[in-house]
Amino acid sequence: MALFDKRLQEIQQDLHNGEYKVADLVEESLRRIEEVDGEIHAFLSVNRQVMAETERLQERLDKKEERGLLFGLPAGIKDNIVTKGFKTTCASRLLENYDPIYDATVTVKLKQADALILGKLNMDEFAMGSSTENSAFQKTRNPWNLDYVPGGSSGGSAAAVAAGEVYFALGSDTGGSIRQPASFCGVVGLKPTYGLVSRFGLVAFASSLDQIGPLTKNVEDAAYVLQVIAGHDPQDSTSAKVEIPDYLSALTGEIRGLKVGLPKEYLGEGIDHEVRQRVYEAVKVLEGLGAEVMEVRLPHTEYAVATYYILASSEASSNLARFDGVRYGVRVEGENLIDMYKKTRSAGFGDEVKRRIMLGTYSLSSGYYDAYYLKAQKVRTLIKRDFEEAFQKVDVIVSPTAPTTAFPIGEKVDDPLTMYLNDILTIPVNLAGIPAVSVPAGFHSNGLPVGLQIMGKPFAEATILNAAYAYEQHTDHHLKRPAFERGVRS
Repeated sequence: MALFDKRLQEIQQDLHNGEYKVADLVEESLRRIEEVDGEIHAFLSVNRQVMAETERLQERLDKKEERGLLFGLPAGIKDNIVTKGFKTTCASRLLENYDPIYDATVTVKLKQADALILGKLNMDEFAMGSSTENSAFQKTRNPWNLDYVPGGSSGGSAAAVAAGEVYFALGSDTGGSIRQPASFCGVVGLKPTYGLVSRFGLVAFASSLDQIGPLTKNVEDAAYVLQVIAGHDPQDSTSAKVEIPDYLSALTGEIRGLKVGLPKEYLGEGIDHEVRQRVYEAVKVLEGLGAEVMEVRLPHTEYAVATYYILASSEASSNLARFDGVRYGVRVEGENLIDMYKKTRSAGFGDEVKRRIMLGTYSLSSGYYDAYYLKAQKVRTLIKRDFEEAFQKVDVIVSPTAPTTAFPIGEKVDDPLTMYLNDILTIPVNLAGIPAVSVPAGFHSNGLPVGLQIMGKPFAEATILNAAYAYEQHTDHHLKRPAFERGVRS
């Protein structure tokens, strides 16, 4: 069995038993990056100095000193999570020279758990996009078919895990940016409850929606990483003070009596019929394991995309005001201060970022605030109440993660409205602030993966991970590896 096919817990045990050394893990990652990343383009930068760190860890291993949960495991991090002494660009020309002087809280936690930061991963610029085609530097490709997108905006993170370049990765999810690329690339992607994982050091896109989470090969690995990164952080005022359960012990695979909700609003018009069929097949598996499946209603789902793009864009227009050529990143000189601002932001931001800044500024402007921003906040409350009412009847809700499988590169890049609708099944989760996980649920006849989304009550990560684990233990979709083929197929 190849190293990348092993579970993180197995690798830890093998290290303990001396079957291989820490350097073997890192060399395997670097070899794989050398072998495939010229095609995938998942990495924006690779930490070639990481081998020096392996020696320190190996000494500790040899001395049988205490080890962190992620000891010696090379990890990739989405490039909107800051890393001290290592560039954080947000895939934007505006930050292409930005070298942070501090680590994000999740970066600190990974280091404290003895993980090795192998590099920074490509993304849509400032996390705005659904295909990783909006990066200022490169387009990431889907390992299952190199002519297709990997999803976005954590497309680099999902593709790197699917291609076996890293053992796990971190992404960020504002409207589905972990789960949708996980679905497109056939890996597991977890969006935790808002506030469970610190956002300190995450470059803000939409502060009330952003959340950091793991992308992994299987559900157990996702629980492993979540165990490390979850927890209260006094540096993040939105960080929740909740007790962190033992997510690994919660993976019993026993779901007899679990009440599973199936919302018909998530399985109707616009959903590819083969994607819908894979979800019904997954529901049968859950029923076979003793779960009780029933229909639930989420009646305000149809307003989720419009609500999201008003709120997210409004927050983005405010958050991105700081990038003016004075405090961060590049500067384009002008005749005066205002001219410098204009030239810097015109040259630094890409088209999608400018589009959302303009949309958000318009929604927040005097005369339109009540009609757009305030109304969107009211609709957000209705969407949140839909979930609260549904969760009075069921323990989890299942749906497709995305309406379709991955689409060809370039197919939707000039049609932003169609691109936005691709997130229609993941956006409501962010608006409600609840957790959700995407797990591989089979394949379409076009050869591309389909994702099953499992949503839960606030801070019920242990429940949704156990439901996903039970499903995973009775299927083999997560064990299949990408073909790296080419050719656009309908």
